[in-house]
Parts: sequence; C-alpha cells; structure tokens
Amino acid sequence: MDEGNGVPQGAEPAGAAGAGPMPDGDFELARPERPSPLHEPDPYSTPPYGEPGPWAPAPPVQHPVATPAQGTVMTPPAVGAAVPPEPAPAPIAPAPLTAPAAPITPAPPTMPTAPPAPASASLPARQLPADPWGRYDPWAAGSLQQPGAVAVHGGRPRRRRAALGWTLALVLVAAGIGGLVGGYVEREGIGGEVTLPGAKGGPAGRAPDSVAGIAARALPSVVTLHVAGTDEEGTGTGFVLDDRGHILTNNHVVAPAASGGKISATFSDGTSVKATVVGRDSGYDLAVVQVSGVHGLTPLTLGDSDDVRVGDPVVAIGAPFDLANTVTAGIISAKERPITAGGEKSDGSDVSYVDALQTDAPINPGNSGGPLLDSRAHVIGINSAIRSADSGSETESGQAGSIGLGFAIPVNQAKRVAEELINDGRATHPVIGVDLDMGYSGDGARVDSRAPDGGPAVLKGGPAERAGLKAGDLITEVDGEPVHTGAELIIRIRAHQPGDRLRLTVERGGTEREVSVVLGTADQN
Repeated sequence: MDEGNGVPQGAEPAGAAGAGPMPDGDFELARPERPSPLHEPDPYSTPPYGEPGPWAPAPPVQHPVATPAQGTVMTPPAVGAAVPPEPAPAPIAPAPLTAPAAPITPAPPTMPTAPPAPASASLPARQLPADPWGRYDPWAAGSLQQPGAVAVHGGRPRRRRAALGWTLALVLVAAGIGGLVGGYVEREGIGGEVTLPGAKGGPAGRAPDSVAGIAARALPSVVTLHVAGTDEEGTGTGFVLDDRGHILTNNHVVAPAASGGKISATFSDGTSVKATVVGRDSGYDLAVVQVSGVHGLTPLTLGDSDDVRVGDPVVAIGAPFDLANTVTAGIISAKERPITAGGEKSDGSDVSYVDALQTDAPINPGNSGGPLLDSRAHVIGINSAIRSADSGSETESGQAGSIGLGFAIPVNQAKRVAEELINDGRATHPVIGVDLDMGYSGDGARVDSRAPDGGPAVLKGGPAERAGLKAGDLITEVDGEPVHTGAELIIRIRAHQPGDRLRLTVERGGTEREVSVVLGTADQN
C-alpha cells in the first residue's frame, strides 16, 4: 500500500481512460462521456496536463522525508550503482457515483513528491565526536527544548563572555564621557569657587655655595655709587674693604668727581651716604673712596686670584644701567688676558693695563667696580671692562651691552694697589727702565731707539741697563711665556710688584739669550 492514498502500488485505478469493465456489483451505471483534452496526453503524467485531466482529485498528501538522527553516518551510493527509478504516483479511482456528480474544484498544482531515501545498510554504532557541535544538524530529529530552557552545549561560557565584553565596553564609554564632562566643568569653572594650588612649604634656606647663598652674604657689603662731575655723571659699583668705611672701585667710575664732584654711596638696604676719594690710579684702573657715619659695616673677604682655575663658577654683583643689587652668574672662561682700557687722553696717561680674569658672567655698564666672587663668596676680581661687539673693550663710559666677554682685575693685584692708595694715597708701578716702540708691528716688544724727550731709550742705572739690554733689542718672552706686543710686555710686568725678579728672552742680531731683571719702581704713575 502506498502510504497516504490507500491504493495498492502498481494497481490501475478504476475508471481511468481506456480501463476495462467495472468490478462486479449490484448494478452498473452508465457514465457520461468525458471530453478529451485539447492536446496530446503528457507522457510523464504531470498534472494538470496528463491523466486524469483538469477534474482529477488533489494529489496525495506529501509527508516530510524522515531525516536520520544526529550522528548517523550517511553512506553515499557506490560509483556506478544503479539508482532506483522514482515511482510514478498512482492515480486514485473515483468513488462510485449514485447521482450526478457536482463539479469539483481542482486543487492547486503540487510539485511531485521526492521519493523517500533508500534505507541505509546496517552499520556498526560509531562513537560521537568529543565536540557535540562538530556535526550538529539543526534539522535532525530529536528532542526540542522549550523556550527559556538552558542550553547544554556550551551556551553558558559564551553568554558569560558576551556579558563581560558588554560590561567592559560600558565601563570604557562611561569613563570617556566622565572625562569629557569633568574637563568641560573644570574648563568652564562650573561648580563653585576656584582655589589655586600652592607650594607646600619650601627649603628653609639655601646652600652657602649656591648663587642665592653667595648673594645673601655679599649684598650687604656692596654699594651703588652715583658720581656727578662738572662735565659728566655716571653710575658704578663698589664693595666694603674694612670697617673704617673704605670702599674699592674702578678709577674710571670716580674720575668725573676727581676735581670737585660729588659721590654718593647707596647700600643694599637703601641707606645712602656721601663718599670721598682717598686715592686712585689710572694705570691699574683702581680707586678707593671712603664713607662716614655708617656703623656695622661688613667687609667682603678677599680671596686668592692665583688659585683660580678656568671653569670655576663665579658670581658678579653690580648695578648695570643703574639697576642696583643685580646678581649674575657664570664661570671663569680664561686667565691672564692682556687688555688695555681708556686712552682718551693724548699722552696715554689714562690707559690701564690689566692682566685680567675673563668671565662669561653678564657684565654691563654700571657693573664696573663691583666684586667678582667665587663659590665661597670671596672676592677674586674687580669687574672693570667688557668686550663690545662694536668698539672693542669698553669701560663704564661705554654703553655697549654684554656679549659674554667680561674682564676683572685679579684681586691679588688690586689688594696691593688698594693698600698703597689707603696708606700712601698713590700706588707704585713696577718697571724695567726702558721706552718701548709701541708702533712696532712685528712679533714681540722692541726697545725704542730713543725716549720721547730725546734721551736714551734705556734708563741709565735702571734695571734693564744693569741686565745688559740695549736700544733695538727685541723681547720675546717673560718667564717663558711669549709676548707679542709692547702693551702685552707692560701688562706682564705690572702683574708683579717692585722687587720681583723676571727672566726675559731677548733677541739681538738674530741671536737669542736670556737675561734676569729685578723690577724697579716708576717715579710717577
């Protein structure tokens, strides 16, 4: 029997076109003649074009083909094996008619039903894979889960991971929104009064060798000098030498008031008093003034300029451009720099010759006469000149600014001169007793042929004559150090004091020899 229509397979339905006599019964009714279709019968019997025609009953009910249970291995047919033909659907015989039949409405055409899959051969049971999802068939027969039932094949870990991912995403989004809102609130000043943070205390003091520590100790002993003369006025700096009110400064600072001018000294606490000139020396560019009526003065300690090394830190204090109590810092960038300053007078009596300390601590007009201090707040130099980009070395009268080349008189030399100025009112100059040819353009310092007044160039009975020097001799070295000009020889000599012995290298007629000279004292500055 064909499941679904109740007709034995292979039996021809009764009443089909071209059928034999009706089966036996009580009576036989004549059936009306059925019209033939307008086209040739469909050899494939596909409704609605084949038999039994447009009045054929609906095709049998189509049941879904049973699908093998999950895990059943399907065996494909062997290559070359015959595939069983699809059985044609058996027509259904109409029921016997007892009355004229009413017209039958044809059902919608239905696609032919696929034959059921042939039963597979009996196979031994096969163990399921470890992964229950590896061969999952969503259409396989089996128990279905009710809505809301908990999945048993790994559903919980996946849901946990999804929940964790969504949680992290929400946290990141919330943090970003909070940061934006917080930044906007802070930027717009929303939310109350603004309280600015401040430092939580600070160091109680400064190290003694720091710039701040050096300045704190030195500033009470530094004064700003305001000088007014008949023709000019200016500002400079000085520092206290002793408790008697002696103050050391540069000669070019007080020179305008040398003949009837006024000098006032202002201390770092604002106290201002009058000052008078004790002594000055243009050749060393040093001067000493004295103040009175001031008590509790603290002199600065004088250091040792011979012990200074290139690269040592230094601090300069002064009043650049009348800005009192200005502190700058730098290093010693060179030693024994032969410099000359002044020279405004035709006879050259105002030229100063300095074997200077060079520093890159900023020094400007107004710093002249101020102290150059080492890391112990000891004075190692007196700031005197700067190198100008336009006009070379300038003293206080020049208005050029600092380019990092400042020069200070070594304190060892200044100490001797200051003592002489305080004690004697004048300073001594060491000499060798010769007149030099300052116009000589060769290398070295040449002794002139005659003195400016027409006398001999080598002073009779002087140190040079006793050492055997003659007019025209060329001096090339002092104590083994080369000299290149007459001014440089003077600077090397003035770096010493009368009574010192020097070793000179002298060239005469192409022959060099060394001579020993004991320095004498000049008759006048």
